[in-house]
Amino acid sequence: MLSSSGGHPPNPPRVRDLSALPKAHLHLHFTGSMRPTTVLELADKYGVRLPESLTDALTSGEPPRLRATDERGWFRFQRLYDAARSCVREPEDIQRLVREAAEEDLRDGSGWLEIQVDPTSYAPRLGGLIPALEIILDAVDTARRDTGIGMRVLVAANRMKHPLDARTLARLAVRYADRGIVGFGLSNDERRGMARDFDRAFAIAREGGLLSAPHGGELTGPASVRDCLDDLEADRIGHGVRAAEDPRLLQRLADRQVTCEVCPASNVALGVYDKPEDVPLRTLFDAGVPLALGADDPLLFGSRLTAQYELARHHHAFTDGELAELARQSVRASTAPASVKSDLLSGVDTWLTTPA
Repeated sequence: MLSSSGGHPPNPPRVRDLSALPKAHLHLHFTGSMRPTTVLELADKYGVRLPESLTDALTSGEPPRLRATDERGWFRFQRLYDAARSCVREPEDIQRLVREAAEEDLRDGSGWLEIQVDPTSYAPRLGGLIPALEIILDAVDTARRDTGIGMRVLVAANRMKHPLDARTLARLAVRYADRGIVGFGLSNDERRGMARDFDRAFAIAREGGLLSAPHGGELTGPASVRDCLDDLEADRIGHGVRAAEDPRLLQRLADRQVTCEVCPASNVALGVYDKPEDVPLRTLFDAGVPLALGADDPLLFGSRLTAQYELARHHHAFTDGELAELARQSVRASTAPASVKSDLLSGVDTWLTTPA
C-alpha cells in the first residue's frame, strides 16, 4: 500500500530491545519456571500421565484455559501445577530446572533472580525436607557459577497448610540464610488462611534477617494487602495489584516504598482481569508504588520476564524511560549486593541512552 505522497509507507519506528534491558526478577515460582519441553521429557522419563489439558497446552505453546477467581478454578490450576511438579523426582531434575530457569532469565536481560520454592513439595521424593532444601540450594549455587547470573532463594510457606508448618519452614530458612536464602513468603490461594495466622512464622524469618514477601491482593481485594502489611510486616507484596482499588492503600504503599511484584500475564490468565490493558499497571506506577514485574509461572501462563515489559509497552503505553524506571525499581527492591545493584542500574542507564 502506498502512502498519500505516492511512496512506500514509512518504516515503523524502531524501539529498544526489552530483552536487553537489565532488570531483576523477583517473582518466579520454582515449579512454574520449567520449560514446557522439560516437563514433557521428564513425564516421559518417569511414565507420568499428565492431564490432557496440560499436554495440549505444552505441545501447542498456548497456555491452558484457566480462571482461578473461584475455588473450583483455583483447584483446576493447582491440579495442573501439581502434575508438573510430580515430574521432578531426582536431584538431577532439580539441577536441570534451576539451570534452565537461570538461562531463560539471562535471555530476558535479568541480572538477578530470586526464585521462590516450597521445599516441602519436593521433600517426599528427595529424602526429606532438609535434603530437599540442600539439593535446591546446591543447584542454585551451581547455576549461578555456570551462568553468571546472580541467583538467590525465597522460601515460601503454603497458606493451605497449618501455620505450624510455616514456622518450621521459617526456622529452616533462617538456618540456611548463609547458603543463599534471602526471604520468606506465603503463597497459594489467598482466600484460604488468614495472614495473621502466619505472623509468628514471619516474625521468625524477620528476626533471622530475611525479607518478608507474602502474596496478597490478587485473588482477593485490598484488604489482603493491608493484612500483609499489618500482620506480616511485608517488605514486598507478591502481586498486590488489587491495591489499585483503594487510593489510601496506594498512598501507604508509596509512602513506605513497599514494592508490589506485579505479574500482568498471570493476572489475565487466572481471570483476575479480562484483558492485559485492564491490569492497573499505570495506576500503581503513577501513584508512586514501586513495581517489580515478574513472570510468576511461565510454564502455565505462557510468557516469561521480557513479555511482562512488552505488555507494559504495548497495552499501557509505557515509554522507554518509564520501562527503564520499572527495571530500576525491580533492582532496588531486590536483595542483590550493592555492587550488583550498581552495575545493573548503570546498565539500565546505558540501555536508555543507546539509540534504538
